[in-house]
Amino acid sequence: MRYFVLASDYDGTLATDGRVSEETLAALRKVKESGRKLVLVTGRELPELKEVFPGIDIFDLVVAENGALLYNPVTKEERPLGSRPPSEFVPELRRRGVERISEGRVIVATWEPHEVAVFETIRDLGLELQVIFNKGAVMVLPSGINKATGLCAALAELGLSPHNAVGVGDAENDHAFLQLCECGVAVANALPITKEQADLVTQLDHGAGVVELCNRLLANDLRDLELRRPDIEWGKAADDALVAVAPYGENILISGTSGGGKSTLASGFLERLAAAGYQFCIVDPEGDYNEMEDVVVLGDARRGPNPEVVLDVLNTPGNDVVVNMIGVVLEHRPEFFEGLFARLQQMRNRFGRPHWILIDEAHHLFPVERNTPGLSDEAGGVLFLTVHPDHVSPVALKLVDVAIAIGQKPEKTLATFAEAVGGSLPEMQSFELEPGDGVLWRRDASEAKSARAKSADGKEKVKKKRVGKGQAPIWFRSTPPTAERHRHLRKYMEGELEPEISFYFTGPERKLNLRAQNLQIFLQLADGLDDDTWRYHLQRGDYSRWLAQALKDGDLSEEVAQIEQDEKLDAKTSRSQIRERIEARYTAPE
Repeated sequence: MRYFVLASDYDGTLATDGRVSEETLAALRKVKESGRKLVLVTGRELPELKEVFPGIDIFDLVVAENGALLYNPVTKEERPLGSRPPSEFVPELRRRGVERISEGRVIVATWEPHEVAVFETIRDLGLELQVIFNKGAVMVLPSGINKATGLCAALAELGLSPHNAVGVGDAENDHAFLQLCECGVAVANALPITKEQADLVTQLDHGAGVVELCNRLLANDLRDLELRRPDIEWGKAADDALVAVAPYGENILISGTSGGGKSTLASGFLERLAAAGYQFCIVDPEGDYNEMEDVVVLGDARRGPNPEVVLDVLNTPGNDVVVNMIGVVLEHRPEFFEGLFARLQQMRNRFGRPHWILIDEAHHLFPVERNTPGLSDEAGGVLFLTVHPDHVSPVALKLVDVAIAIGQKPEKTLATFAEAVGGSLPEMQSFELEPGDGVLWRRDASEAKSARAKSADGKEKVKKKRVGKGQAPIWFRSTPPTAERHRHLRKYMEGELEPEISFYFTGPERKLNLRAQNLQIFLQLADGLDDDTWRYHLQRGDYSRWLAQALKDGDLSEEVAQIEQDEKLDAKTSRSQIRERIEARYTAPE
């Protein structure tokens, strides 16, 4: 199941003329009986809401006052999510002729055409308040508070992620929380701009539209719906087209020769997943992911990770985890992993996350000779890494939708994978891959998941074109992780380059042999060189050649080459300009 919570606006969405029909309540009950949670997100103040909506107890949580108040119908607890305006604010509004003022725990509201007086009062009193409009209502709230921030607080209390939420609304003050949800829905009576930003517009209006949404949610978890969410990038193809995969529902294999960059490729993908708010868990048998930024690492060489602690950390949707198994005895790792993986799947069944599970050294953890419990045809969001795809359990391999080969002879790697799953690889060209390159193939077996589907309104929806199913594999240059770029910057600027890729100042008569093992030393040596030695290497194009071949920095190499080719520059000026280019690229803040 992908969607674990339905979040709905009240007026104009659930309610018609302030009231909710029995049919709408019955549909909401069915959604709740399916194991999903219900959250009401409204601009109304709580006392008024309770008076007009006796069925409020059907909701697990209520976000009232346009995001400023969280209410639990079971415990009756109210939690303000902001501070109310200072005591002089409302009297000043009344002094300026503002009428029909209502005050909640945090919110202050009135109606148009009093918005000008409201803005002027906020300005004249020097207050950090914002004004939100909703079909004629003028709502004053603390800066930064809206329906999205209120829904975030509710989801955190439920242990759920916005990526597992469906939101439905009708008006301009709903936009923030609809955009927060993985799937945003507008009822048929919604404002045109709200419809434009929605993933789905119901055929029916008000509560009947919510009933329509509930029925579709229960029927197929909205699998037939094309979302506005962007795919997660792997890199760019030869024609500069983006190579990407969906953030949900697919399984991926990265395979290839040792040292080909599997971990770097996977780290970049996971970094972009985290930036988009998707949660991941890395199962790391060899301690290769300890340096990932903003990730909780559990386990080390002295002791294995505790599965209970792993789950406890993952209980917070914003936490990503590396499970370092290097402290687990080698022969016990498959058994330890099976227990952990079963627990992770149970967590997914309950909360829909972690959204992705990366399994490194999959040939050790899912070996051919062992049964593979815990995997089902419905499993998605699993990323397998292995040197030997033919040593991985066929039960796991047959779940793979997208295979990526790196390193030497990628065509052989993909052919081995295809044979292991009983398939055949389309004819493909031979690729010579450099570090950072990959070859991606989408299997025919994914046809059932990615095929054209008919929506409830009978119109055909076509999935975004990523890589055609059954088409020949394509080459791409991967987008490196930011953390990897930071490591490279530090290595090239301050680290220790190997002797064979260091720069050597020798001069025209080879009297010198000054080694620059990083850029910092290169600049220091350059400052102390005599002009003849500097110009000798400059005129030969040695500096730009070194940057391109040793540091693989084509952009900087081109900039330096232009300086080398400018015959009008003296030694001092060319030194200064090359220093400026290097420092701008390798020491400027990111």
